[in-house]
Amino acid sequence: MNGTWFNQSDCPEVKVPFPVFFTIGVVSLAENLLVVVAVIRNRNLHSPMYCFICSLAAFNTIASLTKTLENLLIVFADVGQLQKNGFSEKKLDDVMDSLLCMSFVGSIFSFLAIAVDRYITIFHALRYHNIMTMRHAGAILAVIWMTCAVLAVLMVRFFDFQFIMVCFVVFFVISLVIICFLYVYMFMLARIHARKIAALPSDAGSRCRQRRRWGGNMRGALTLTILFGAFVVCWAPFFLHLVIIMACPMNPYCECYRSLFQLHVLLLMSHALIDPAIYAFRSAELRHTFRRMLLC
Repeated sequence: MNGTWFNQSDCPEVKVPFPVFFTIGVVSLAENLLVVVAVIRNRNLHSPMYCFICSLAAFNTIASLTKTLENLLIVFADVGQLQKNGFSEKKLDDVMDSLLCMSFVGSIFSFLAIAVDRYITIFHALRYHNIMTMRHAGAILAVIWMTCAVLAVLMVRFFDFQFIMVCFVVFFVISLVIICFLYVYMFMLARIHARKIAALPSDAGSRCRQRRRWGGNMRGALTLTILFGAFVVCWAPFFLHLVIIMACPMNPYCECYRSLFQLHVLLLMSHALIDPAIYAFRSAELRHTFRRMLLC
């Protein structure tokens, strides 16, 4: 999974300087740890949606830490402090690949959980606190983390088999289709629901309150749509890289795309950098919590 190959094309491999990788890794690690601590410290954020967002930030933290350590090990190997093909080094590389797979699968499941939570909030508002309790949210998160750990180990253990690589790519595509369908369906129903609210024969004050509550819920759904869009943009080039490995491993044109592998990894790492900025931009409560934590 390290993306190395024998380049038979005329396209030189694009190299990203180590300080760039290291800076993005450290900054994204700090940002996501800040999100996790903010959600834990602020009781106003102790809700199922923010628990799922905290889980997403935790998976991003794992990805940032993993890629930062991996790049440090590559530097040590280049200066002769580590063996590139040693037994211990290969085992350590497998562990880091497992953590990266865990981060990816966990992000997908977290987005799915958040989408379902927003759907219930918007269309079953009166029953939301009975359906999505903190206990239920905790059980969902426990299942997500255990499933991700098992899948990550299996993926890395059998990744040399093309069938597992195909399953990895298919899982990514199917997950995108399911989550996109859920968001599109949610926004289509939202338009219908908004028209029904506008047609209600109620007084102006009641209608205004309903619109404010509805607007707040839709703002949360829009924020999560932006987060999911950023995830797709950052991870899709890496999965196209895997598809090219399987479909045309020796084609010189395909190898030109593969020569951009380090840029794909940089984009993948940038996802963990972008998410906290979106949280802070879209959530006033998180901004207030960040301000108190950083300026105390």
